Amino acid sequence: MYIIKVKGVAKIPDYVQLRDENFTLLAYFRVDRPDKSLEKIGLGHLQEHIMGIVNELPFGQIKKISI
Repeated sequence: MYIIKVKGVAKIPDYVQLRDENFTLLAYFRVDRPDKSLEKIGLGHLQEHIMGIVNELPFGQIKKISI
């Protein structure tokens, strides 16, 4: 799985994309509101772990993680 953190501009908030090995979009959510999106794809129990990675990840970088 890949995590991409994108910096918002003006009124558009910062957001995160979660993508699978084929780079298909699994989830797209605001950095400050991950709850529903992670629950929807079955990763709600890993929210703290995923958000820890997101908080350390610089904007504009892609990071491969294994869950």
